[in-house]
Amino acid sequence: MSGATPTSEGEIWQRAIQLAARGRGHVSPNPAVGAVLVKDGAVIGEGWHTRHGDLHAEREALADAARRGNDPSGATAYVTLEPCAHHGSQPPCADALIEAGIDAVVIAAEDPTPKTRGIGPSRLEQAGIAVRWAEQSVAAEATELIQDFRKRALTGKPLVTLKTAMSLDGKIATRTGDSKWISGEESRALVHRWRAEMDAVAVGSGTVLADDPRLTARDVGEGVRQPARVIFDSTLVTPPGSALFEDVDEAPVLIVTGPAPDPGLARALEAAGAELVAIDGPDQGARFGAAMEALGERRISSLLLEGGPRLAGAALTAREVDRTETFVAPLILGGGRPATDGDGPALMSEATRVPELRVTRVGQDVLMSSTIRTW
Repeated sequence: MSGATPTSEGEIWQRAIQLAARGRGHVSPNPAVGAVLVKDGAVIGEGWHTRHGDLHAEREALADAARRGNDPSGATAYVTLEPCAHHGSQPPCADALIEAGIDAVVIAAEDPTPKTRGIGPSRLEQAGIAVRWAEQSVAAEATELIQDFRKRALTGKPLVTLKTAMSLDGKIATRTGDSKWISGEESRALVHRWRAEMDAVAVGSGTVLADDPRLTARDVGEGVRQPARVIFDSTLVTPPGSALFEDVDEAPVLIVTGPAPDPGLARALEAAGAELVAIDGPDQGARFGAAMEALGERRISSLLLEGGPRLAGAALTAREVDRTETFVAPLILGGGRPATDGDGPALMSEATRVPELRVTRVGQDVLMSSTIRTW
């Protein structure tokens, strides 16, 4: 969709959102943003925020127009998120649009951060640029792309996705702890792609002891930014020789532990390359919530919670799960370990309700996806 081909506004937004999605897994803690410049009914430049620290989408679109030999003055800019008006790793995008002589800016989603919200659009209007907002369906689609950014901006915590792979009878492992593999090859490949889009992946220490996982994103192409690995380990039983530490320079390891960890064990894990995060709280739910705050302070905006049952139970008890991805495999164990553990609610009315369940096939597995909260 370029050159002199006329396009409808719906097609322009579809392209802008497609461009924005390319930044997922690369731009955090910034949001994924796309921009399209249109003049005389034709696209003259387009861009997206490709990597944290690089040009923002609006400036990339202007640079693309220049590479094509197109003059952006008098053009309309379609942007999936309101242009920033502050100096960060890049100068303000609102200023770039003003300097380029853009005639109008159409914005899909608002930025919830106080340093940005409403300031960019106001600056554009003060410069004589017409500003309008996209219709609700476009805004919803653009907002969906930046749920991780929005949640951390609004709460200081990462967006939490609980991933589970279980048998038809709700078990994640046999009675001996064997879990390789419940889900099929296609499902496991999909999880690796999810990891590549996340800031962090988390498991409990029991999973580390049982499986010795690396928790990295593999076989997902070049240029992948590996997620941080977060281990919930209140008593520091994680072995310093675990596979996690083989590539700690590329993918950091954070160990969430109790308020007074054993000094000797702590030193050994820190020597292996781990960062220890000491957390306290009156109960399991409160501690999990405090851990999310600590991760947010470390600029982690998205967390894929992969196991095991105690950790899943703690996250649910804390009401910190925003999304679920549940693979159900065509096998029956007739016993074994449940998908979640912990006290759970006393009454059915206190259970976490899923507003909508989306069901798809992944190989031989069934994937059930839900969004519990939208930010």
